Amino acid sequence: MGQYRIQRLDDQLRDEISQLIMRGDVKDPRVNTFLSINRVEVTKDLSYGKVYVSSFLPDSNVKLGVDGLNAAAGFIQREISKKLRIFKFPKLTFCVDAGMKEGFNMVRKLNELEKERNENVVVEPVETTAKED
Repeated sequence: MGQYRIQRLDDQLRDEISQLIMRGDVKDPRVNTFLSINRVEVTKDLSYGKVYVSSFLPDSNVKLGVDGLNAAAGFIQREISKKLRIFKFPKLTFCVDAGMKEGFNMVRKLNELEKERNENVVVEPVETTAKED
């Protein structure tokens, strides 16, 4: 498959999996609707697909959600394969993607550092001398 076709398939799988989660079609109680699918990477031969999941929930809840999604992977593959007509449907594995949460924490730390820096800056009064004529 071409590079752009695989990218379109990645995007379509991400959207379909997100819709299944949001509609509540995945009945596993560990799967929360607050889980978000960041990206999907399918191999060139369409054998495997890695699905990256993140959320702002505590890490333990995200891990439980990913375990639930891995348990329901067969159901998810079957439901999506009914919609997509491709020669070979990839075997999906779900994993935790901590990048979004790490990025958010990094921005928060940078904002705190900037705030501290602004508080520590001492503004010195500018002396002006009047000209005598």
